[in-house]
Amino acid sequence: MHDYDYVMLFLSYFSSSIAYMEPKNDTRISEFLLLGFSEEPELQPFLFGFFLCMYLVTILGNLLIILAVSSDSHLHTPMYFFLANLSFVEICFISTTVPKMLMNIHAKKKVITYKSCIMQMYFFLLFVGLDNFLLTVMAYDRFMAICNPLHYMVIMNPGLCGLLVLVSWVVSVLHSLLQTLMVLRLSFCTEVEIPHFFCELNQVIQLACSDTFLNNMVMYLATVLLAGGPLAGVLYSYSKIVSSIRKIQSAKGKYKAFSTCASHLSVVSLFYCTGLGVYLSSAATQSSHSSAEASVMYTVVTPMLNPFIYSLRNRDIKRVLNVFFRRKP
Repeated sequence: MHDYDYVMLFLSYFSSSIAYMEPKNDTRISEFLLLGFSEEPELQPFLFGFFLCMYLVTILGNLLIILAVSSDSHLHTPMYFFLANLSFVEICFISTTVPKMLMNIHAKKKVITYKSCIMQMYFFLLFVGLDNFLLTVMAYDRFMAICNPLHYMVIMNPGLCGLLVLVSWVVSVLHSLLQTLMVLRLSFCTEVEIPHFFCELNQVIQLACSDTFLNNMVMYLATVLLAGGPLAGVLYSYSKIVSSIRKIQSAKGKYKAFSTCASHLSVVSLFYCTGLGVYLSSAATQSSHSSAEASVMYTVVTPMLNPFIYSLRNRDIKRVLNVFFRRKP
């Protein structure tokens, strides 16, 4: 609770500096209403059970990945180091939105306080950004492993791996902090209904009764730079990987090289395709429920499927998990 207050105080302090010379409405609100998926009472028990199961499966699956990587010395390699970090981020990512949604469904209320909404927005942006950067780092790792196998362990040393993860955290923290501070400068009047199951940045900005031009500019610019840049890095890495694999003479060698990045390619495709799907669905339809339903794909389904993709397609992970579950107490 104390850490929560410190963060809010920190955000409020910098927000006051940004908005000092801005004309603003003195009207303040204390809470928002999260409309969620459906208002039909008979659907609420189903929604609660459905999302609770998905949440628990996601937590358990990603914890097993972390446990497998940390418990087996053969998995103490750059690829699995990044995978363990990704699993940790997935747990935090889904925990940012789903528990609050489950609480609201169980309590039969839709209220989220202003402070809680700001904090949820901050951590959602933080972990979705980390997801994006870590997938890019993992693409670079696969590029080095396939295109420079003789120098792979020298280049991808523990120092560089730690630095790449640290930079991902720093950039994500700064980005989420900037976006949150930009929201804190806004005034909200009477419209407090968010047509979503969490405080999504764009939806919150649309509710403001003050000028949002600067917010929209920062949001779109950050999207282009922080989503387009990593995507370009992933595409470049895989173009080089495909080029290297094509030069391998034997079919067995090609299969072995491709199998080392098949799981990551599946996760990357799932992440970007679901994100693009959410954007296209929100642009094509004005239905708030359609946008919220589409968002489930990348906020809930993707974190849940990642452990299955890596465990089912990865022999090392399957081997460690089999040993773990067969171990006698």
